[in-house]
Amino acid sequence: MTVTYVIEGSGITGLDSFWDAIGEAVNGPGGYFGRSLDAFADCLGGGFGTPPDGDFVIEWRDHAASARALGHEETARRLERLLPRAHPTNRARVEGELAEARAGRGPTLFDDLVGIITEGTGPGTLRLV
Repeated sequence: MTVTYVIEGSGITGLDSFWDAIGEAVNGPGGYFGRSLDAFADCLGGGFGTPPDGDFVIEWRDHAASARALGHEETARRLERLLPRAHPTNRARVEGELAEARAGRGPTLFDDLVGIITEGTGPGTLRLV
């Protein structure tokens, strides 16, 4: 039987609130479901609250509000926090992505999260409503 996890997109105000929302959707109030893009991708693969058979749907309601909240400005904030910890071999790439985000160009956090759900190795599916 397919399990549906609902994210209320109107409550997403940034990346931290997304982590809270997906954690609660999958694992109940106060639930944890990763707090980085890599952890999120790993969690979708199963064993962290999703059914072992991978039969689940993430229903992201009011996703347009989330797309605005997780847009270029929030993407730049995330990259600014990552930059000081970036490995020297990745620093130029992060700086380039940061410059693009500050200019309002390139993929956003919303794009990255949707991509992880739809193109990742996880078995679940995404329904944007």
